[in-house]
Amino acid sequence: MTITQLRYVLAVAEHQNFTKAAEKTFVTQPTLSMQIQKLEDELDILIFDRSKKPIELTEVGKKLVQQARNIVNESERIQDIVDQQKGFIGGEFKLGIIPTVMPTLLPMFLKNFISKFPKVKLKIEELNTEAIIEHLQDGHLDAAIAATPLQNEFIKERVLYYEPFVGYIPSSHRLSHKNKIDATDLNIDDMLLLEDGHCFRDGIINLCKTQKGYEEDHFQLESGSFETLIKLSNEGLGMTLLPYLHTLEINDSEKANLHYFNTPSPAREVSLIFNKSELKMQIIEALHTTISGIVKGAITFQNVQIISPLSKIKSD
Repeated sequence: MTITQLRYVLAVAEHQNFTKAAEKTFVTQPTLSMQIQKLEDELDILIFDRSKKPIELTEVGKKLVQQARNIVNESERIQDIVDQQKGFIGGEFKLGIIPTVMPTLLPMFLKNFISKFPKVKLKIEELNTEAIIEHLQDGHLDAAIAATPLQNEFIKERVLYYEPFVGYIPSSHRLSHKNKIDATDLNIDDMLLLEDGHCFRDGIINLCKTQKGYEEDHFQLESGSFETLIKLSNEGLGMTLLPYLHTLEINDSEKANLHYFNTPSPAREVSLIFNKSELKMQIIEALHTTISGIVKGAITFQNVQIISPLSKIKSD
């Protein structure tokens, strides 16, 4: 049994296809198939049910894959220990970022990080929170940037910053006369929201759930981007809430529609998250230091109230 054979098994388990797995592991399909067959012969089991389309793991194969993932991760830890001892910060690093953070945060830190750590090969992917958690657990991401807390026992969270919510309220709206707004002013009936799947949307719903008169699924108008929500709001279709960093990029005429909350301002917690068994901690530390240092100068709010991104909130 070799580490290489286990890597091939993990690739086939992921892609459910020998040809795709061979492409991803940069070997020929016959070579990959032969090595998996040798492992099956050695163990006297069938790892994959090849009669199914797509290929499926057998029951014993499922157990073997779980252990194989642990073994492969531990083998990579040896190189990680050596890198840390040498103070080396480099290599491939797969980072996921949620859609409501990616457009504003990435331009703020990416060029700076690449300049400081040119030996790190970042592979960045935009994913929603659910997909990020899944990818962290199966080893397809090294770390991610997401709204927290997530309350996941397998994931560690290191806070990067706290980002206040800001009201975007057109002149025709009932709240436009108020210099500052309170959470009690919000009404889900005239709130424009991101479409389902965005944790920022869930945070707003949780904020509105704390106010009297909330009815589940009463809102109807939803969109996939803050830019669209702003345009719909400008058309008099309601108000919306924006994350603070997004407000730095809107044009001057639209900035007149921004209304800040009285303190404590509702806010989201944004963290660098990673699996508890994650390697490459030196890169995670470098990312955390770089991002938190840059954002600290952009967000000066001190008194905030963190709104959970979880779709269900505690009754107390």
